[in-house]
Amino acid sequence: MKVLVCIKSVPAVAGRITLTADARAVDTRHLGFTIGPHEECAVEQAVRLVEEHGGEAVVLTLGPAPALEQLRDAMALGIARAIHLVTDGEDWDSQSTVEAIVEAVRADEAASGRFDLVLLGNEAADSGGYQTAVRLGRSLGRPTVTGIKGLTLVDGVVRCEQEVPGGRDVYALPLPAVVAVLEGLNVPRFPSVPGRLRAKSKPVAVSTPTRPAQRLELLRLAVPEGRSKQAVVLGRGPDAAPAVVAVLNDLGVL
Repeated sequence: MKVLVCIKSVPAVAGRITLTADARAVDTRHLGFTIGPHEECAVEQAVRLVEEHGGEAVVLTLGPAPALEQLRDAMALGIARAIHLVTDGEDWDSQSTVEAIVEAVRADEAASGRFDLVLLGNEAADSGGYQTAVRLGRSLGRPTVTGIKGLTLVDGVVRCEQEVPGGRDVYALPLPAVVAVLEGLNVPRFPSVPGRLRAKSKPVAVSTPTRPAQRLELLRLAVPEGRSKQAVVLGRGPDAAPAVVAVLNDLGVL
């Protein structure tokens, strides 16, 4: 079993997201970087598959030199080696990103055999971009499914479950395949100290692809409005009791 996980180094945001003045990127002046939550689940799933079926898990990112830290984080969890496509930090559109990934995939497969499965996060945690998996599957000529919250491998077929209203859709994809997963697919493990030490010595193949002319234009990002919260004072002391009873009746509790 040979699995590739594609990740992206994204801002580590614990509070409210703020955008740059032109609304084309997340303001990262005071932020660190991490692996997105969907991609954390993809890394965990790759490690689990190799633990169960044997083989090798590889992690790849297209990003600036500091993104090596996120590759090391993935290798600390059990990924065997990494591929770093180094950029100058300038954004790449999804088509250019896929072209660079496809070139790296074909080079690696020519050297060490086919990837049975390529895993990605369903969308980028910073820009919300979701085209990479579909474009990658089409470029590689491999069956592709997105939005997955359940994944098992049986007899050369990857069984994928996608949540839909009222239940789940199930897809059975012959290998090799491309799958984009959602947060909640599994519970990612935390890297151990020995794992982090081992990750420092694991191999990282580094190359610098040329950024082509961008054919897709990002107009702007938008931060969704959070749900507002309201509190209603029902009364004070014993006078509040009838109001509480009325609320519980409305909720069907009484």
